[in-house]
Amino acid sequence: MVTRRLGWVLALTAGFLVVELVGGWLSGSLALLADAGHMATDVAALTLATIGARIAQRRAHAAYRFGNLRWEVLAAMVNGLVLVGVAIAISVEAFGRLRTPHEIDAVLFGIVATAGLVVNLVSLRVLHGHHHHDLNVRGAYLHIMGDVLGSVGAVTAAVVIQFTGWLPADPIISGLISLLILGSAWRLIKESGSILLDRVPPHVSVAAVEERLRTLPEVDRVHDVHVWTVTSGLVAMSAHVVVPDLAHHPEVLRRLGTEMASAGFGHVTIQLETGEPCEGEDCGDAAHPHAGVASAVS
Repeated sequence: MVTRRLGWVLALTAGFLVVELVGGWLSGSLALLADAGHMATDVAALTLATIGARIAQRRAHAAYRFGNLRWEVLAAMVNGLVLVGVAIAISVEAFGRLRTPHEIDAVLFGIVATAGLVVNLVSLRVLHGHHHHDLNVRGAYLHIMGDVLGSVGAVTAAVVIQFTGWLPADPIISGLISLLILGSAWRLIKESGSILLDRVPPHVSVAAVEERLRTLPEVDRVHDVHVWTVTSGLVAMSAHVVVPDLAHHPEVLRRLGTEMASAGFGHVTIQLETGEPCEGEDCGDAAHPHAGVASAVS
């Protein structure tokens, strides 16, 4: 379903890109050309997002499941980096236009900008509701949101130029839009970068996870707990759990897996070990030669 929606938005964006490029060239508007440039990056970004979503859909039959899931996050990172480049290019061109204003056909400028706003709002509606839970879709959503802001700014600039003749309105609004795009891009890069670096999700406390594992009566102690985000909506964890013996390890693993699943972890890997109970800071580093079986709960 998500892949289909991304395909619809890609078709809408690619179809209107040519119209906006021609309209921006004929009208002489920087805001319109900038929005067309942003649409061109949207076509590439939406293509990446669609490819990432298709690859991720194959994860159930893939040998490298986590690697395929990371395609979505990688596509989101590329989207953010492209947005930064677009914002910088718009700002540089806007500065040049402030120093040397260009004549603009405000009527043609306004017609094309209004049509672009309608197309972008339709695209946002198609993706709405999916961008909160999927980082890949969020990257595409932010691209389209940048286009909406660009279209609003372009319409505003067209109205100002038509009724006042003040040409600097075009580069000024273009520069302001580039700052908004830059802020959105930075948030996307920061979030996708944290996932690619396997950082602990901000809403998870490793100490709380350890404490929850230790609440089971069969558990002596816990060490080497790791928590990371595989992709948006899928948080994984792994841990070594020391128990008195491995006689009842299937039941212990089942209870530990259920406990972690109820805590919100989508993939759980737990290794049971036997060892003497100990105290002190060095317990977590102690070696346990009698390792048990790893359990995965997805």
